[in-house]
Amino acid sequence: MRTLFIGDLHLSADRQDILNAFYQFLDTGLEQVDALYILGDLFEVWVSDDLAEPFALALAERLYEVSRCLPVYFIHGNRDFMLGKEYAVKAGMTLLPEVYRLDLYGHKTVLLHGDSLCTLDKAYQRFRRFRNMALPRWIYRHLPKKTRSNIAAKLRQNSQMQNQLKSIEIMDVEPSAVEELFTGTGAELMIHGHTHRPDIHQLAGNKQRLVVGDWYEQGSVLSISADNIELTSLPFIEKSQQTGL
Repeated sequence: MRTLFIGDLHLSADRQDILNAFYQFLDTGLEQVDALYILGDLFEVWVSDDLAEPFALALAERLYEVSRCLPVYFIHGNRDFMLGKEYAVKAGMTLLPEVYRLDLYGHKTVLLHGDSLCTLDKAYQRFRRFRNMALPRWIYRHLPKKTRSNIAAKLRQNSQMQNQLKSIEIMDVEPSAVEELFTGTGAELMIHGHTHRPDIHQLAGNKQRLVVGDWYEQGSVLSISADNIELTSLPFIEKSQQTGL
């Protein structure tokens, strides 16, 4: 048996190729799996549960079917931090805190999206602290639907523009933040996404930092069993090939 970790799918209605790949994964990639962990940014943008797009509602039905066979866990990302309990229930997903500790086949493990480790990006970290405050979140949830949609679209646009201007170093994790989290949690394994740089990093003290990849051009799945760690890419399959047409 094994446990699977994915993240940074950035699903949207205009990226049917990613949706097709994810459905293919759900249909064929979950044999002998103990649990599926989604480490944030499942969606490109999430306005609120009451404004979920049709493709997201259809996906919730499919994820709910999966959850009847194995547990599905979700950690919020920087793009879908407003995903709430209503959608999670529809999708059969268990919402986890931003930093989650578990025993993974005898290894002390910490899971997170990964954006909190990019501490050199001061502007984003200020926004992150603001968006996590209870009052701004309450105000946002009570705004008119059109206003919330406009705010989400503006945030997405600003994020894309700012990312083009930021250096690689600023957008990557800060080693001191990684070490601080290892020390604070006592973990041996750290698993995250966000940076879009899939890799298995061997660190001092027999620690490992495992990074899941994004799904922009191919799928990325981290598989962990009692005696193996494997990070694999899933080539996108054309719909005509999937259907045999």
